[in-house]
Amino acid sequence: MSAPSYDEIRRAPKVLLHDHLDGGLRPATILDLAAGIGHELPAATPDGLGEWFVAAADSGSLERYLTTFAHTVAVMQTADALHRVARECALDLAADGVVYAEVRFAPEQHLERGLELPQVVEAVLDGFRAGSAEAAGQGHQIRVGTLLTAMRHAARSMEIAELSIRYRDAGVVGFDIAGAEAGYPPTRHLDAFEYLKRENSHFTIHAGEAFGLPSIWQALQWCGADRLGHGVRLVDDIGPGNALGRLAAYVRDKRIPLELCPSSNVQTGAAASIREHPIGLLRDLRFRVTVNTDNRLMSGTSMTREMALLVEAFGYGWAELQWFTVNAMKSAFIPFDERLELINDVIKPAYAKLS
Repeated sequence: MSAPSYDEIRRAPKVLLHDHLDGGLRPATILDLAAGIGHELPAATPDGLGEWFVAAADSGSLERYLTTFAHTVAVMQTADALHRVARECALDLAADGVVYAEVRFAPEQHLERGLELPQVVEAVLDGFRAGSAEAAGQGHQIRVGTLLTAMRHAARSMEIAELSIRYRDAGVVGFDIAGAEAGYPPTRHLDAFEYLKRENSHFTIHAGEAFGLPSIWQALQWCGADRLGHGVRLVDDIGPGNALGRLAAYVRDKRIPLELCPSSNVQTGAAASIREHPIGLLRDLRFRVTVNTDNRLMSGTSMTREMALLVEAFGYGWAELQWFTVNAMKSAFIPFDERLELINDVIKPAYAKLS
């Protein structure tokens, strides 16, 4: 049987758990919004700007990679801009065949022009609703859940955690912390995680991307994360003969989802290439692996492209792509019956036809 083609993969239903709103803007939108506020950009055309973002992110350093967000965040400081970016995000994901997505953003980064935190969240939620409705009118069904992110170098995590609970019946499905890992352990935010657990809420933590096993251990055993944002460095606890260390065995036994982002991991130096990415080993060892985009603008990518790269690198077929997709849907932060409905009524029937 021939390998799934790019166009076939695009038509297949996909599930995305790790995608940053400020890392997925359309270059043309950035240009338009920047012109309205007088923000200077490093390129003057959509193609040129898109190429600049990818080149700037291809540094091999997470810290350098993160500097590219100065331009996207700068143009996301009004309610109208946030609504537009969220609406376009939902439309772009739906057009790529994504049927369920959890998109994250840090409300605290969008206050420079006078917005209050609730206004930021409401603008984004309204944008996702508008984009999802518009996509449905075009024949593309998508559900978007929102994760509110706190920056790990700042001191507003408790405030953002409380905000996530305030809006959890309006589209916010969970909480996250993000930013440079080195020097900013997740344990600095224990009060927020303890609060979320008391509120029976879900959260994921960026861990095991740039810093390694200690950040994964802290995220799980100190903070109680439901999922690991990236977690790619878990491979450091797998020895010769694929012998699992205590931490790796715990993650696999507990079925803790790994939000792996292949192209992004290559850009930040967490993996040497797609072919050498630990996703192949982790999939073979039956960890709860999911495939994600991280930042579509910075990586010049989409869910279709990420899956196509894995097909090319590892020879995957429809069985493996369905396995990744079902893994992600099982790991989503929405109620069990709603996850099961998407798996049984949308994902499995579509893959049965494709294969």
